[in-house]
Amino acid sequence: MERTPHLLVVDDDREIRTLLGRFLGQHGFRVSLAAEGREMMRALEEKAIDLVVLDLMMPGEDGLSLCRRVRVDSALPIIMLTAAGEDIDRIVGLEMGADDYLPKPFNPRELLARIRAVLRRHAALPPLPGEAGPDENGGPRYRFAGFELDTGGRTVRDPDGAELPLTAGEYDLLLCLVQRPRRVLSRDQLLDLTRGRTAAPFDRSIDVQIGRLRKKIEADPKEPSLIKTVRGGGYLLAAEVTRAGDTQ
Repeated sequence: MERTPHLLVVDDDREIRTLLGRFLGQHGFRVSLAAEGREMMRALEEKAIDLVVLDLMMPGEDGLSLCRRVRVDSALPIIMLTAAGEDIDRIVGLEMGADDYLPKPFNPRELLARIRAVLRRHAALPPLPGEAGPDENGGPRYRFAGFELDTGGRTVRDPDGAELPLTAGEYDLLLCLVQRPRRVLSRDQLLDLTRGRTAAPFDRSIDVQIGRLRKKIEADPKEPSLIKTVRGGGYLLAAEVTRAGDTQ
């Protein structure tokens, strides 16, 4: 049996917390609720949380600071709730490591769809009917510039063998590039490949995640040698990629 994913909703608005707790519980999730940062960190210590729905604007420690704290040593999926129209807050949230964001006011069904999408990317949920899962051998492994990307375990290891702390969005973006080496992919293509219909026009999340990826895999993120920017085109992975088991 698959373990039921456990969500943590963090919002200082009691009505929103209660509504989301009831709604998500009705759709098959276990749900814990927190009104502020201390309750959130306590829940993360005491429970096996699979995803956090985190409000950005809260009294005391805000969502950006809490997201930063979690990202120090964890790739736990985070969906951030932001005020409508505050684009800069959403961009900063992604820079802090959030996997996705949703502006308030929102339809709970849209949040549900985004939660399921992030959890599937993070392998906390089985694939829905019609979706491809890992193959019988756990999924292929790709090697590039000393790094190894394991699609079965959804992990990336650096040349020293240490696992990189990638968010679900960062992993998906890197996988897209690794599977299409030395091919220019536009921002729209990358959005479609990684987020599908949840992408919005003029979404800057790809640029933010590219920047975060470069900090994790480039020797010099300011002069990247692996993930190249193609002016007016998009991005490409400049490294040679091999697949484990392929003959040379």
